[in-house]
Amino acid sequence: MASLIKGYENDIFISYRQKDNRGDRWVSEFVEALTTELESTFKEEISIYFDINPHDGLLETHDVNESLKEKLKCLIFIPIISRTYCDPKSFAWEHEFKAFVEQTSHDQFGLKIKLPDGNVASRVLPVTIYDLDPSDIKECESVLGGVLRGVEFIYKEPGVNRPLTPNDDENKNLNRTKYRNQINKVANAVKQTIEGIKNPWAKPQTGDTIITGKNTEKKKIPWKKITVPAVILISALIVFLLILLPLIRSSTGVSSPIDKSIAVLPFSNLSNDPEQEYFTDGMVDEIIDRLFKIGDLKVISRTTSMSYKNTTLSLREIARELNVSAILEGSVRKMGNNVRITVQLIDAGSDAHLWSEVYDRDISDIFAIQSEVAQAVAKELKAVIRPEEKNLIEKIPSENLEAYDYYLLGVHLRTQRTPESLWKAKTLFEKAIEADSEYAKAYTGLAHCYGNLAFYANLRPVEAYPPAVELAYKALELDSLLSDAYLIIGVADLAYNFDFAAAERNYKRALEMSPNNPEVYKSFAEMSFFKGEFSEAVEWNQQAIKFDPAYSTRDGLYGLHLYFAGQKDSAVSLLTKIAEQNPVCQFYLGVIYLHEGEYEKSIDELEKTLSSFSPVSITQLGLAYSRNGALNETRRLLDTLIERDRTGFVPQSMIGSLMAETGRNREALDYLRKGYEDREEFILLLLNVDTVSYYNLRSNPAFLEIMGKVKM
Repeated sequence: MASLIKGYENDIFISYRQKDNRGDRWVSEFVEALTTELESTFKEEISIYFDINPHDGLLETHDVNESLKEKLKCLIFIPIISRTYCDPKSFAWEHEFKAFVEQTSHDQFGLKIKLPDGNVASRVLPVTIYDLDPSDIKECESVLGGVLRGVEFIYKEPGVNRPLTPNDDENKNLNRTKYRNQINKVANAVKQTIEGIKNPWAKPQTGDTIITGKNTEKKKIPWKKITVPAVILISALIVFLLILLPLIRSSTGVSSPIDKSIAVLPFSNLSNDPEQEYFTDGMVDEIIDRLFKIGDLKVISRTTSMSYKNTTLSLREIARELNVSAILEGSVRKMGNNVRITVQLIDAGSDAHLWSEVYDRDISDIFAIQSEVAQAVAKELKAVIRPEEKNLIEKIPSENLEAYDYYLLGVHLRTQRTPESLWKAKTLFEKAIEADSEYAKAYTGLAHCYGNLAFYANLRPVEAYPPAVELAYKALELDSLLSDAYLIIGVADLAYNFDFAAAERNYKRALEMSPNNPEVYKSFAEMSFFKGEFSEAVEWNQQAIKFDPAYSTRDGLYGLHLYFAGQKDSAVSLLTKIAEQNPVCQFYLGVIYLHEGEYEKSIDELEKTLSSFSPVSITQLGLAYSRNGALNETRRLLDTLIERDRTGFVPQSMIGSLMAETGRNREALDYLRKGYEDREEFILLLLNVDTVSYYNLRSNPAFLEIMGKVKM
């Protein structure tokens, strides 16, 4: 049977490894079920190529290239992705999967198809039948040129990872998927893609809608037939609207909000127990996390939302500051195993209630509540939820409520960012993993803890980054679509491996999976900053600010990026304004004045930060003293760093920096070399940013050799 489109051999080509069809013949059963479903989905007959009999189909002994020219001429390619399929040496991988992607990338339609609803789909529709190892996922994504997205047919219980079958009970399956529904999803995806191929989506050009009775039809009206009075009338109407709309907005006192945008404000803790605050905050985090997964929504980040805790501002004022069209607020009351969560969605412009609900449930239903709230909000805001997004929203992160409680308390402590709170949080994440070894987010929570300890508690890089990466890969084994895991790996690629290309790849994966997450944009900003691409760093920051508006007035790093991008006045003004609330901004001001040659101002700002931001403050202050002619003070601070290094961790490259100032050049280079070997992040700053440090050694061959080892 030929394809629906002339010139193509089949509509669908199903690719698999023969060993995956032995025993219970899973692939054959899938093809039969899909064929039946397609018959009830399409008016036309859909042709499927399926190598059901290896003795009659495409064999390794055949002239593969000639055979594929015809057999791979199809509209949609469905690879059955298993643990055995992901083998670059296999026949199916090399001569079917890769061949189709290469062939399709150059045919009349291309690999990516724009659907009638405006979304984009690939003509490769993967069907996954096992949770894959991260290395296998990477192999698939290297061929596809993007994130592996498809329909899952995976059955999971503790210790079980196998293909889903028609007889499996979805209530026992940790993924909560049903075989019949997954077949339907494949058929619907096929239908959408074929419609996109047959009818490429295009906006009507010159035309109008003419309504006759109950029927509506499109008729093209050439511009040349529009009369002159009509043109004048249309022009007058446009001018009228341009004048009137700003007046309407100014009279209401509300700036034009971005459509489908929302902020989730901190919920009230009604449990009469301050110790339950972490649980209440956790509900907000989890709802925001689910909303993040909806690409059609703009969602304000948790850090900005939490800044409005105990605020006296009205909802309209908050919405104006955040430039959102809706606010979600609520309360939580937890009593034993019962929980009552009250939520209400409010239109920011009119203060009208769009939707509200009270959930009186057992604590075991907490994930269902979070999912229901997110989907109800999306529905009220007319946001489109794609099938894969719905799966992510409804996914249950852990069946173990004790593990979940440890996780929430760990997140609560980690956000406090003190050495004491971070060590406690680390213990709680470890307890969560002990209680549920399949809890993917507990692994990323612990991984984040290691990264935070490196920055806030001077944990050595080798003690922080390798364990964090190992935990992130473990999380990906459990949940291959966990954006946070890719972000953690990307940070380690940059700050520990000095591998910019690898960091960028992982940041891109994280961004594809979580386009609303400001932390990904901030990571791109940091990478651009280290590369010396300062204007690009500011642009990435501004992307982050769209989702985390408080970032610009909360984190002084943005001010530092502004300075190096040539916006000194803006940087100094911003950092001075927020220095009282955020002492680290005094450090950034000190760095700016040091680079500007205003050494007394630099010393004044840096001395304020010694107790809270050592040893990097000590290093920068030592440089400022040296440039201001107080070399004895520089020597005193150098001795302080050396003494601290005997009992704790001090970056060796920072000690070397002050040694270079005091003329101890050979020792300075030895310490710099040791800093590189220890994979200290300060090495990246020396490459393109902190040109004050090691100033007299930058033309030294030994210095250049060390810097040349940092990958770009």
